[in-house]
Amino acid sequence: MSDGFQKMFAQMLASGQEMARAFNPGLENLDTRAFERMIPTIPADMMEVWFGRTFNRDGLDSRTRLLVTIAALTVQGAHAEPQLRLSIRHALEAGATPREIAEVIWQMGMFGGVPAMQKALQVAQAVFDEQDDGETTA
Repeated sequence: MSDGFQKMFAQMLASGQEMARAFNPGLENLDTRAFERMIPTIPADMMEVWFGRTFNRDGLDSRTRLLVTIAALTVQGAHAEPQLRLSIRHALEAGATPREIAEVIWQMGMFGGVPAMQKALQVAQAVFDEQDDGETTA
């Protein structure tokens, strides 16, 4: 990165931190990964509301709906990492295979770009490794 770009990027980060302080001082140091450690997956009742009968009336099954969600989050890029990690966990629980998840992410490289695809594949690999190790936190 050029010095000019690094300066601009640092100014953007500082502006974002200032906005966070203005809106709510507690948000300045918010780490969304802490939520993952506290609630590694959404409780079954919430899943039923979001991905079950409420929004799934004779439509897509939960597995397919979560794969579509993974696709959308992949295209959004790195700022959707916590949501992507959670959706990958749920997709695995709903019966999606690691291969299916990786294929969905790979397909989105065409729409979200290669960097977004690579980041999502890294997130997915971390979740797959957690599953292999029996862990539930990031």
